[in-house]
Amino acid sequence: MISIIVASHGGLASALVKTSEMIAGKQDQVATVGLEPSDGVESLSVKFASAQKKLPQDADTLILADLWGGSPFNVAAGVVANDPKHTALIAGVNLSILLEAFMSRQSSLDELVRHIHEISDDSIRQFTIAPPTDNDLGDDL
Repeated sequence: MISIIVASHGGLASALVKTSEMIAGKQDQVATVGLEPSDGVESLSVKFASAQKKLPQDADTLILADLWGGSPFNVAAGVVANDPKHTALIAGVNLSILLEAFMSRQSSLDELVRHIHEISDDSIRQFTIAPPTDNDLGDDL
């Protein structure tokens, strides 16, 4: 099973995991990293190292970051650079993407990354109300 690290500014990562577990149940091999206002790159790197130590060392890892180019993403990119065959990074995590990752992580890391890319456009949608048609005479009122 692929391990997952969710990384974010503030408590978003922890909240996303907690909320997703309300829907999908308790998940194994999941860690979070949250950037606090007092953190710098060094302390954030220590948090990533600590998160990695909580996960099986022989499992591939998907890192889901909140924002492309933010500090959590940048430090995570360094983690991937150290082990690109066994670690991947995707930015823009939200609840639906995290749930999809939880449900699909029995695949290979490459397949999981490809799958997340495929479904990502559908994870953000606008709700619209269709305009009434000529056949709609308001009989339902």
